[in-house]
Order: sequence, then structure tokens, then C-alpha cells
Amino acid sequence: MDFKEIQELIKLINKSNLTEFKMKDGDFQLSIRTKKYGRGKQQILPITTSVPSVQQSFVPSAPAPASAPVPAPVVEKSKEKASAEASADTSKYLEIKSPIVGTFYRSPSPDKPPFVTVGDTITNDSVVCIVEAMKLFNEIEAEVSGRIVEILVEDASPVEYDQVLFKVEQL
Repeated sequence: MDFKEIQELIKLINKSNLTEFKMKDGDFQLSIRTKKYGRGKQQILPITTSVPSVQQSFVPSAPAPASAPVPAPVVEKSKEKASAEASADTSKYLEIKSPIVGTFYRSPSPDKPPFVTVGDTITNDSVVCIVEAMKLFNEIEAEVSGRIVEILVEDASPVEYDQVLFKVEQL
């Protein structure tokens, strides 16, 4: 099986209702799990929800001054209110999530323009980015139609499975 055939197979599996696909042909083995795989399994959900908190713990923050420990909690409360308001505002947007773990790229190569930018109108089959996984560059299709409102991942950054990459306003 060559690279192009594998890519086509991945696209077909993503568009189907399959959650897992395994193929064996002599020494060649292929195993694919879709984003639907593992839903409903209790032991998987805590792992995926704990990843963002681990990432957040590594985000550098300004140290609180020793003379004023009281303002720090007030700042945290205002951040929580702001994030709650932001999540209420963004709940009307559709999300494009990463179907695999890998490295996110906005453009096909460093010298080419990005696939999409904020304000671009996309369709279901529009390629919005590439996620590299194990030296395979996987084109990620929008699977939704609308206008790109926000790009949540920096170029050449690692992404997790089911991580939100883009927010899209449905037209």
C-alpha cells in the first residue's frame, strides 16, 4: 500500500461511522482509530480532560509580589469571570478539532500562504491545516461550513487528539 492509498483510506474512514480499522497484509499492518473511538469508556475520559490542566500548569505566570498577596485571588476571580463570559459568547461557534495527535501547520510549506485566515469563508471539504503525525502530513478538512472566527493554535505547535483548532461562525 502506498502513501496516497493510505491517505484515501484515512479520509474514507473519517467520513464513515467506523471507530476503529485494522488491516494486515503480510508484514504490513495498519491500525486506525477515529475520534469516535473510546467515547463512553470511562477510563479514557479522565486522561483526556487532565491533559489541558497539565499544559496550563506549565504556562509561565508573573510571580505575585510578596508585599501584596491579597490582589492575586481577586485577579484569579476576574479571569474566571472573563473566561466564563468568553465561553458563553463562543458557545454559538462551531469547532474544528484535531482528529489526531501531531504537529499543527497552517500552511503546506513555510514559504506558502496559510490554508485559512481569520475571516475566510470555508465549506465542508475545505482544507484548513495539516497535522503531521509520524512523518505523515494529514490534510485536515473543515467538515463544517462558515467563516473562520478564531485560530486557537500557533503554527508548528503540538496538538492533542480532539483539541479545538479553529472556531467557525455558521453562516
